[in-house]
Amino acid sequence: MKKKFLLIASHSESLLNFRGQLMQDLLSANLEVHVASPDLNERSQIRKKLEDHNIIVHEISLKRTGMNPITDLRTIYQIYKLMLSLKPFYFLAYTHKPVIYGNLAAILARIPKRFSLITGLGYTFQSEKKWLNFIVKILYRISLLGSDKIFFQNPDNEAEFIKLKIIKADKNQSILVNGSGIDIDKFKLTPLPKDIKFLLISRLLFDKGILEYFEAVSTIKKLYPKVVFGLVGWFDENPNSISEKALMEYIKTGDIEFHGRLDDVRPVIANSSVYVLPSYSEGTPRTVLEAMSMGRPIITTDAPGCRETVINNKNGFLVPVKNSDYLVSSMIRFIEEPNLITTMGTESRKIAEEKYDVKKVNSIMLAGMEIDLKNIN
Repeated sequence: MKKKFLLIASHSESLLNFRGQLMQDLLSANLEVHVASPDLNERSQIRKKLEDHNIIVHEISLKRTGMNPITDLRTIYQIYKLMLSLKPFYFLAYTHKPVIYGNLAAILARIPKRFSLITGLGYTFQSEKKWLNFIVKILYRISLLGSDKIFFQNPDNEAEFIKLKIIKADKNQSILVNGSGIDIDKFKLTPLPKDIKFLLISRLLFDKGILEYFEAVSTIKKLYPKVVFGLVGWFDENPNSISEKALMEYIKTGDIEFHGRLDDVRPVIANSSVYVLPSYSEGTPRTVLEAMSMGRPIITTDAPGCRETVINNKNGFLVPVKNSDYLVSSMIRFIEEPNLITTMGTESRKIAEEKYDVKKVNSIMLAGMEIDLKNIN
């Protein structure tokens, strides 16, 4: 019989977008792959796509945000019951609730091999509510005791977990990987547009630097009215989300081309010159990797997860967090020295190929989980 692998996520769309190649590698390693996530009912198109890839799908009632003890205990029990029924040999979870609740359930269900992927610290972990911050850290500490290996997407998050004594530095428990990786064949190098166009793709959260981007656009439009600024974005249940009313106030100015939410961002990246992400913190920003793979220079913040993607002055510019003035000056550099777009974009593609190729990232994770790579084509 094939050994079973259970992957738990808090957001169903991320399964194919971020873990699609990993799941295919697991299937190629002769494993029976199961996924569990909210919003995967019988009418779900994502469920159908997963099943078309020979993935076995389970819907769970996990709420991505908020902490309701009764609801969350029910979620842990639901995951525990699923594990007892499936008896998976391997378990992997990513994002904070699946990691915490999934590991607690996996310990109780005595899953042999347990793994966690830390894709960023998240709103709850960094909350200004001290009691909430304290509870989350305690839950992480308890749940991660049961993880055989913990994968971190940037060294800052790993160092923070060690500093807070959530994990021990001397246990050889953590492994650093370069984000989720990117399919460099899918996100191909594309020609640059003739006109200079900036682009931001993000959930519409304050900590993604949305307001700093709006402020920078407003300033630059007065100096260079012909420069185009794009925004691909969607609202989120996260309490840090910008309101629709506030967004529309900026859109009404006509300074920004708002594309809403897109299932395929490749056309809009291909139609851009420079990619911008003024985020306050990330695991490793997926959209930056997509833009790099397509040969776009990057402006992002000198913040955890973001700073790893840019070699300053080589494939883009690093700017301070929450500083629209530095963002403006970096964007103007590209406007006044357009040759930088070509040279830095070429460097972005090289870095994507050398460092962020999804096949290289997955090979590290599979090796860390002691899954035989010989069977993978």
